[in-house]
Amino acid sequence: MSVNETSPLFVISVAAELAGMHPQTLRQYDRIGLVSPTRTAGKSRRYSMRDVVQLREIAQLSAEGVSLEGIRRVLGLEDEVTALRARVRELEAALADEMLNRPGRRVFAAGTAGEIVTLKAGTRTRRENAVVVWRPLER
Repeated sequence: MSVNETSPLFVISVAAELAGMHPQTLRQYDRIGLVSPTRTAGKSRRYSMRDVVQLREIAQLSAEGVSLEGIRRVLGLEDEVTALRARVRELEAALADEMLNRPGRRVFAAGTAGEIVTLKAGTRTRRENAVVVWRPLER
């Protein structure tokens, strides 16, 4: 069995002590869905280290005057940010793999008239050497 931050390790009394809270507070947070620990087959709560960190954050936000509904929103947004960051890392890795493994990669440049020109990697745009002379109109 591998142990990580989401492994359900702590009974409610230990989690409450680690979070600096009363066990009844943890039960209330579970009831309202703020922190939902894993349940054993016997229905007892098991808290992970991630749950304990979240409980500490709840205590800090509460001490700063944030309501329970506000705390719920903050935690939801933090979870969303975590998921989005993981997705960005996944997409960046997929893009890097695609760019490295794709034969005949293409590069884009601006043409003389401002249009987008597609080039193969390692090639350059052809420059025009024409000279344009501008003379103001005579009135």
